Amino acid sequence: MLLVRDSMTREIVTLAPDETVGTALALCRERRIRHLPVLTEGRLVGIVSDRDLRSATPAFGDQERAAALEEILVEDVMAGDVVSVLPDDPIEQAANTMRERRIGSLPVVENGELVGIITSSDVMSALVYLVGANEPGSRMEIAVPDRPGSLAGAAGVFGMCGINIVSAAMGPIREPSEEGAVRERIVVFRVDTIDTTEVVGYLEEAGYSVLWPPRP
Repeated sequence: MLLVRDSMTREIVTLAPDETVGTALALCRERRIRHLPVLTEGRLVGIVSDRDLRSATPAFGDQERAAALEEILVEDVMAGDVVSVLPDDPIEQAANTMRERRIGSLPVVENGELVGIITSSDVMSALVYLVGANEPGSRMEIAVPDRPGSLAGAAGVFGMCGINIVSAAMGPIREPSEEGAVRERIVVFRVDTIDTTEVVGYLEEAGYSVLWPPRP
């Protein structure tokens, strides 16, 4: 299982609430980061993004803008209702939290202490690894009857052909077009072969619908 601790950044750049927006923007530029946790005496009290900082920046001339940036404090623009994760949370849980909350990062907290931060880019890299998209091979999309043993049966066909399954990802349910027919689950397999012609034939003989790759 891939956990948050496996993908999070441990070297965290943080701010205090009474620091200025100008300081925060400079940190984002210098460290090439987009999210800054805000701490008070070591306790997480907020988080601020580069978008929050830009939105708070007045559209004045250069001198006026620079002066304004030193007057606006981080506590005036930060998000105080912070959603966090634990280091031992599964990576897909962090991904789902970001999707539901529409946020680009999550502070990682353990025993009340900030121990890391995980961003959408970190999660994307982890998910690419989980589905094996970084390895050579082929992608196959198969409609598997939504009943016990069907997925194992499909996996057995790959084994019979001497093909190793790198990953299997569950897709949506496909409702039957005919009354009384069994609904199907779309399963995306990543396999360690380029030529899938033989296994496609055996899968279809076994009653599975191969949606990808298409028949030549």
